[in-house]
Amino acid sequence: MSRHTRVILIDLLVERSEFGHGGNQEVVNPIAEGGPVEVLLVTPQMQSEEVGVRAQEEGLVRISEGDVPNWDYEYPFWEECGLEMHGNDVIFRRVAMPLNGDDALMREWIRTIKPDAVVCSGSRRNVTMWEEWMNGSGSLLRCSSRMGIPTLGICFGHQLLCHSLGASVERADSMSSGVWDLALNSHGSADEIFASRGSGEGGAPVALYSHQDHVTTVPESCLLLGSADHNRVTAVRVLDEEGQALPAWGLQFHPEAAKARVERAFEWGHISEEEMVAFQREHDGAGVLNSFASVIHANIG
Repeated sequence: MSRHTRVILIDLLVERSEFGHGGNQEVVNPIAEGGPVEVLLVTPQMQSEEVGVRAQEEGLVRISEGDVPNWDYEYPFWEECGLEMHGNDVIFRRVAMPLNGDDALMREWIRTIKPDAVVCSGSRRNVTMWEEWMNGSGSLLRCSSRMGIPTLGICFGHQLLCHSLGASVERADSMSSGVWDLALNSHGSADEIFASRGSGEGGAPVALYSHQDHVTTVPESCLLLGSADHNRVTAVRVLDEEGQALPAWGLQFHPEAAKARVERAFEWGHISEEEMVAFQREHDGAGVLNSFASVIHANIG
């Protein structure tokens, strides 16, 4: 029997089922092509400090409804659910994570959990409107990326990863919602996360965006891979102390926003008609997620 690939997923859109649990499934789907997957969902924005302390002391701590006093009941709470993808079992389990923001302690926790990958979703929260729970989440992304664990920050996750590595994040006057080409530089064109040819002009990746915060500087420990017309620091890769590429990326766009998810999100009132119209163009997010899954599989192998 194949072992489960273990993914820690910082689940920050849990109250929006299509972009939350649905988006999580889009991220996990290509990973599941390689075998069964265990997804450890952490919701630091909703969990108690007490269960975070237990997680630091005990490692893998499952959470119950009483451990998430800030749960948003637009989406019902559940502790675990199972799906089948590509004929393989995929288990989603809610667990606690440390909130202390101490990198040394976070590295200990990560070593105890032994994840094969770490992913941070988008969020309706904002890095420019800092909340206490972001300290722990930023520490998790900073540590996992530097430890060589395949790490992916999506939209808010991109901003939090870059901020945790020293970048500036600023808030624009208005939202950027739409589908635009991503202009890759020479580093991006050669990077494995963009291995699939894009559908834009000259093979450029086409990406879907929905954000108001912008990363405005590239962290010293990162390499800029690509920019969009409205957003310069759009895709970055983390480097080690010797300047070698680590399997960790920040992407301002939403590769998980499959068109069917967008359409259902509109039907359920989670996005406006204006956003729905802006998101009509097909994009290349699936190819990016396939590339990230390939990195995970290669890292395990």
